[in-house]
Amino acid sequence: MRLNGQMIRAAFAGALAGLLFGFDTAVISGTTDSLVHVYRLSPFQLGVTVSIALIGTVISAISAGVIGQDIGSRATLRLTAVLYVFSALGSCFALNWPMLLVSRFIGGLAIGASSVVAPVYIAEISPAAWRGRMVGMFQINIVVGILLAYLSNFGVQHLYLGSTEWRAEFGVAIVPAVLFFAMLFGIPQSPRWLVTRDRTVEARDVLARIGDVNPDAELNEIASAVRTARTEHGERLFVRRYAFPIFLALSIGALNQLSGINAILYYLNDIFASAGFSALSGGGQAVAVGLVNMLATFAAMSVIDKMGRKKLLLIGSVGTAAALAGVTAIFARQQHQDWLLPLLIVYIFSFAISQGAVIWVYISEIFPSTVRAKGQALGCTAHWGMNALIALTFPVIAVHSHALPFGFFAAMMVVQFLVVLFVYPETKGVSLEALEKKLGLTRTSDIVANVE
Repeated sequence: MRLNGQMIRAAFAGALAGLLFGFDTAVISGTTDSLVHVYRLSPFQLGVTVSIALIGTVISAISAGVIGQDIGSRATLRLTAVLYVFSALGSCFALNWPMLLVSRFIGGLAIGASSVVAPVYIAEISPAAWRGRMVGMFQINIVVGILLAYLSNFGVQHLYLGSTEWRAEFGVAIVPAVLFFAMLFGIPQSPRWLVTRDRTVEARDVLARIGDVNPDAELNEIASAVRTARTEHGERLFVRRYAFPIFLALSIGALNQLSGINAILYYLNDIFASAGFSALSGGGQAVAVGLVNMLATFAAMSVIDKMGRKKLLLIGSVGTAAALAGVTAIFARQQHQDWLLPLLIVYIFSFAISQGAVIWVYISEIFPSTVRAKGQALGCTAHWGMNALIALTFPVIAVHSHALPFGFFAAMMVVQFLVVLFVYPETKGVSLEALEKKLGLTRTSDIVANVE
């Protein structure tokens, strides 16, 4: 298969879901102070305001795969785009706090669906030689979206809109959401989904249109894979022989959030404000953090297959733990606040080049093909569930002690270092089939079949 214009447009449209994912995730950081004053929110209510989107994300991440299989990735992405538009409109024009919560919850549904469906769609319409880089566009767009959210908030702050500033910050998302929706028209269905619906003639036509040089051979390969998937659909995940990869998926998903990454991204402006920075100054610092996050993600994608997953996780654990310990000391002693930005830059670089780049690759590798989708969903649920819990509790704890949550996150990164060092296997350069044997996941019947 060769690259052509229609395939590139389809992959770019799917990847744009990642940009909205990142933007919607980070944009709230610039609104928290205004929301507290407008709606007179307690620390717990602020936590609810931030975490309500994550509750929607968990629900959607669990169910989006099933919906995608039923109506197709393209139709599911269109539904996701509509949710993004309604969330942006509702958040911008919210008449009261409950309406804002509903709008943010809808945004969470869109984020969860994006995280599951968009990478699948991109993978299914991309040529094998380009699949990794095409799917990588989604992850890149997430960090680009985060940076754009910080830039947007910073720009809106310079308009001095007063009490309506937070509405403008939410409202900016309407533009990319509408663009995303419009781009989803004119892109093809996933050929694999068409085959699952026995629409093979349409599937062959799509393969030809997106540049496959031998659509008949590719169609036969897809049909064979679909038949295999149907026979293995009933494989259970929660059995004894999958205990180790289940532990790996749950631990890497939870520890990814116990690093404090999204608590920092969501409450970044508040963190700078608590250290004595003004709103404008804090907004500028947030842009710097978002830029480093994006550049480090690019760097991680260039070395993940060279350095290996385990080595990156170990390096990241040391960097994040050291930076978080420094932030803890600043808030505990109320001194050297000028070190806050450099430490957070070290932190975000250490995270982005390790956990941020490794988590989804690692989870996708440690399960055998028969339960890979279920294992991915399990790791995703652990990741977003812990994210919601931390987002809810962070402001409640921080109001009593700004140092305490950062000290806790630093301790968790020490725990992560030890767990990764002594428990996690390296998956770099190992085929998925060989990895199944390495982890002891190959069934006896499979071994016998291979010998025969």
